[in-house]
Amino acid sequence: MNRTPRPVELLAPAGNFEKLETAIHFGADAVYLSGKDFSLRNFSGNFSLDEIEAAVTLGRSHGIRIYIACNIYSRNQEQQRLQNYLTQLAKIRPDGIIVADPAIFSAARKLMPGVPIHISTQTNPTNYAAAEFWKKLGADRLIAARELSLPEIKEIATRGGLAVEVFVHGAMCMSYSGRCLLSNFLANRDSNRGQCAHPCRWNYAVVEEKRPGQYLSVREDDRGTYIFNARDLCMIEHIPALVESGVAALKIEGRMKGIHYVASSVKAYRAALDAYYRDPLGFRVEQDWVDTLDSINQRGYCTGFYFGDPRQTLPNYSLTRPAYEHRLVGKVLSCAASGTVVVDVRNRLAVDDTVEVLSPGRPVWKEAIRRMVDPATGPVTVAHAGMTIEIDFKTGCRPNDLIRRRDLSDAAPQQRLSKKSGDL
Repeated sequence: MNRTPRPVELLAPAGNFEKLETAIHFGADAVYLSGKDFSLRNFSGNFSLDEIEAAVTLGRSHGIRIYIACNIYSRNQEQQRLQNYLTQLAKIRPDGIIVADPAIFSAARKLMPGVPIHISTQTNPTNYAAAEFWKKLGADRLIAARELSLPEIKEIATRGGLAVEVFVHGAMCMSYSGRCLLSNFLANRDSNRGQCAHPCRWNYAVVEEKRPGQYLSVREDDRGTYIFNARDLCMIEHIPALVESGVAALKIEGRMKGIHYVASSVKAYRAALDAYYRDPLGFRVEQDWVDTLDSINQRGYCTGFYFGDPRQTLPNYSLTRPAYEHRLVGKVLSCAASGTVVVDVRNRLAVDDTVEVLSPGRPVWKEAIRRMVDPATGPVTVAHAGMTIEIDFKTGCRPNDLIRRRDLSDAAPQQRLSKKSGDL
């Protein structure tokens, strides 16, 4: 099924094939992923060359563009292997390749003719002159540095001559556009080679030279930005300003995140973009979008540097954290006309549980679990991860819809900055 192209592209992450299918199902216009090597997310599942080919084929069958991240800064000993890799990618013909290293850019220009080249945010593109520079060299798109304000982005989009892509949701790397040395120094893991230990999110204390043993904590509160722990970016409130700035794509961060994160973020931003295009003047933030994004909120949200506020001011709806967390409990495999739903169980699920169903283009709804059947053994009262079960739902759903349960948090809302969502 081919989708009608939209003026501004919603670009979703995919760390493996299941996340790719999830992003497509929930409404992404394009998906970015990477091979097993040469990307800045080595700890996600990533894709073999055969899987990349399958991903591109799947994307084209749905009218979805597939971009390949190849955004490391390469070393001498990798040059021949890189050339071999790009030669193989050229045969697959993805819809674009994301690069930062001039060596990889040059090789891609030579070995992948006709494949659009996107300049990674890792090159720190902060002005329209940089966009002009990359355009002259043959680039097709620029992924703006995360330090830029919205007026700066608008000027680049207007004067730079390149399509501009911006991050709108997800983790914000500390240091300068993610080129951080903390991981190298503290964990001997190179963040610029996809092995970041995320030390910016660790808990720290400082000791003053003349007061040994007296530890002063470094943490976040409600007053703004703190050095070692950035809040997640969230721009759902500002879709009109983003679209009207002239950017070509809105990008969600998160190739390391689970399918619940991918589904929820894509679902919310898809709905917001569609609402804007239906009625630009009447656009308003819907509570369902807010609730959907709050379900994956781990550290609080902010608007980054878009509005020039170094405190990274929180959107109004995220000033307080919810006292519950959402746990992914299943993925829909098939649905019968009778209402029977076959579910791949990802976390403990029991009869009498009330669950929420995520489906594209519809508000989240609740279902009470009254009966579960293991096709091999018969009725069960409790299902565990790895089981396939049948459930009767009152409301119809579709394959690849997700089922989650809302659980009370063990900690107070303000203490939930590092809680995991339970994604598998």
